[in-house]
Amino acid sequence: MKKTLLATAIIGALGASAAAQAATVYDEAGTKLEINGRIAMGIAGGGPEAAVDTNGDGVNDSVESNSAEFVDVYSRLGLSMSHELNSDLTAFGRVEWRFRGDERTGSGRVVDSNGDSINGFSEVRHSYIGLRSNSWGTVQAGNYDSFYNSYVAAPFDLYIDRGLEFTDRGIGGAKQARGDSFGYVTPDLQGFTAFISGKHFSDRGEVEPTDGSEFATQGGAMFETGPVRLALGYVDDISEGGGNDEILYGATASYAINDAFSARLGYETRDENDTLGGGYDTVGLGGSYNINQWTFHADIYDVNPDDGDSRTSWALGSYYNLSSNFNIFLELQQADQQSISVFNDGGDIIETADGDDAYWLTGARYHF
Repeated sequence: MKKTLLATAIIGALGASAAAQAATVYDEAGTKLEINGRIAMGIAGGGPEAAVDTNGDGVNDSVESNSAEFVDVYSRLGLSMSHELNSDLTAFGRVEWRFRGDERTGSGRVVDSNGDSINGFSEVRHSYIGLRSNSWGTVQAGNYDSFYNSYVAAPFDLYIDRGLEFTDRGIGGAKQARGDSFGYVTPDLQGFTAFISGKHFSDRGEVEPTDGSEFATQGGAMFETGPVRLALGYVDDISEGGGNDEILYGATASYAINDAFSARLGYETRDENDTLGGGYDTVGLGGSYNINQWTFHADIYDVNPDDGDSRTSWALGSYYNLSSNFNIFLELQQADQQSISVFNDGGDIIETADGDDAYWLTGARYHF
């Protein structure tokens, strides 16, 4: 039961995975097709105010509003395919799209910053194929989540929206992943699992190529036995994928204290780069509590950037299952960011963008 609780906490808020909610469309002669997804709506508000440069002169002259708004909360639609090649080997595929469910799209009514119409399906979140063997492990290629996030940061990646401070402040599944990637995961070796993945960056087709080709790897290992889960890993955080050309390292530990409560501890670090900066040390501590239809999460982080002031970030989440398919939620997060000054044409401070405002999100999700 303790191991079940720990796995539920790692899956995420509300404990409802896509696999658990999947509807089987076809299942015959070893070939299976499943459809799953969710529709999620909410209201979000608060969060750190942003100082912005409205006229492009390099001076912050206005404050971007952080007022409440009706939002789509990461609605998605996915298809999972598999075919048993033999008793030990299965071919599989997965494609998943994000769509905007809160407004009418695709007709010019919703536009981006360039004034272009936003289509309903806003992102191909996953699209990959692979082979899975109980004896030899799993290989896959395409557009999938960061293995580092899925194995190392997973105990902390529980919030629907904000709250994760690891993997570069919540980049999470996109950390040197999500596209042009190839990975391998070992089978379960008496509780031990190792993983490695790489993302390829290419200048093919560019008129003025720079480096020609870059490959960012990530890897690590996880050990799970009874109520204990330990994981450590690294990411080659190259600049082509938004990193600072330094290696990111991380480790997490989770423990199911009893059938209702689990605790977690994590550490992540990345060196400062002489040109790009971006060094930091982050320590996280948190816990989850499950009782009947309720799930609660609480996490606190000590974030120490090498080129800035340290801050203490916290997040709280509460989730209630009305049924196995329908859930309601409330999340709070305060990143404790620095306030930013806003200037007029004469260089005088006229306003301050508040970095201490807490972010909140409440709403409901229907899983199918």
